[in-house]
Amino acid sequence: MTGCCGGRRQFIWELGAGFGGVALSSMLDQDGFFSKHAFGADQDVSSTQKPLAERSPHFFPRAKRCIFLFMYGGPSNMDTFEYKPELQKRDGQEIDIEMRRGSIRKQKLLASRRKFKRYGESGLWCSDAFPGIAKHMDDICVINSLYSDSFAHGSAVLQMNSGQIIQGAPSLGSWVTYGLGTENQNLPAFVVMLDPRGGPINGAPNWGSGYMPAAYQGTKFRTKGDPIQDLSPNGQMTRAMQREHIDALNQLNAQHLEERPGYSELPARIASYELAFQLQNTAPDAMDLRQESRRTLEDYGIYDPRPKHKLSLGPSYFGRQCLIARRMIERGTRFVQIYSGGGHQQQNWDAHHGMEENLEIHAPEIDKPIDALLTDLKQRGLLEDTLVVWGGEFGRQPVSQGNNHGRDHNPKGFLYWMAGGGVKGGVSYGATDDFGMEAVQDRHHIRDLHATVLHLMGLDHEKLTYFYGGLERKLTGVRSAHVIDAAIA
Repeated sequence: MTGCCGGRRQFIWELGAGFGGVALSSMLDQDGFFSKHAFGADQDVSSTQKPLAERSPHFFPRAKRCIFLFMYGGPSNMDTFEYKPELQKRDGQEIDIEMRRGSIRKQKLLASRRKFKRYGESGLWCSDAFPGIAKHMDDICVINSLYSDSFAHGSAVLQMNSGQIIQGAPSLGSWVTYGLGTENQNLPAFVVMLDPRGGPINGAPNWGSGYMPAAYQGTKFRTKGDPIQDLSPNGQMTRAMQREHIDALNQLNAQHLEERPGYSELPARIASYELAFQLQNTAPDAMDLRQESRRTLEDYGIYDPRPKHKLSLGPSYFGRQCLIARRMIERGTRFVQIYSGGGHQQQNWDAHHGMEENLEIHAPEIDKPIDALLTDLKQRGLLEDTLVVWGGEFGRQPVSQGNNHGRDHNPKGFLYWMAGGGVKGGVSYGATDDFGMEAVQDRHHIRDLHATVLHLMGLDHEKLTYFYGGLERKLTGVRSAHVIDAAIA
């Protein structure tokens, strides 16, 4: 699915030899000439009026949809799924370690206080922080050897979500919906649900569509009240009156579009009016958990009481989001992203002020819901073509920070796990060093993780492009990216 090059744009672009051509291209780009005519190769002018129409993948997909569980703040690999016996042996010993980019200091090693066991026929390691997830290790592929480029939350979260450390690039969910469209035109293709304690530090750009049309951005759902803010009309506006207004707007917009073929913003606006109208019926239905059995609600932890720790929400909130995610993908939503953790410090997975306290707060919030989600998807026959992805923006350091035995940021070596959707279960791939600090075996930049997610969805990361700013842009950027074959069944 390469970016479409129409006759005029192709002529201008091929004319661009020398500085005169570069200057001309720059001025045209500032006027929006290129970005307003950017569509996939299988799209024609008529299909631009339905930017989220379902489209064919590049090859047979293993997964039709994706649920991305984002642990904002950065979970620790050596306290969760990567057992480090050497770290355990050398607890308290001093080593030289890079705490921030170029800052080498002497620090004391901090062994995990968690107990690890091997689970399932595969014998994959899992700590006692996640007794529920541990039951699914034979369905999970743990990629232990990822690395990224930033020690800072803001740029690291952006890079994990969009491939870039600065704002302005489309998010992973936007690339997937751009490439595949949606199976249900009456629900958003890309849904985002945030932690009630707050969202990631730089907010909406993490699920934004960047330089793509707005139709591909994530739609933020709430789990109480109206699913989308201002979705319900005021009391004096009947549904028939709304329909009449939208039809009139669409007719005027369609006339305007006839004179401007390929103008991407207008079709997105037309589609958004229509979707908002349909969502007044479809979104509340998709989020109506009264349709679920009491046993299902109990499995997801929705009735569980709030724990004693003042910062912990317990599993009910995340459980409700996971159940809504299952209901959304059942109805054709392509990509759902759920954030665990919000606000600052111990309100998310950022364990500066105590690793054990951080796990005490957050592990029980997600363990039961994820256990229920994986079980539920499997029982319904959905796991085989639904990709579940778990991880944060980076990992943690193997040394102690502060008097409360916290762990600092670490982008040099961390893990993600995936399940379902063509993933090879029961696999532990790659490794960090003996202390869990740096990826050393089968190292993969996160662009490789992105390439792998796209591949499982039937999309070639080299062919999925969008023409903007004079370049055919890709989620994986200009540097080479490689699908992690070991993760694919």
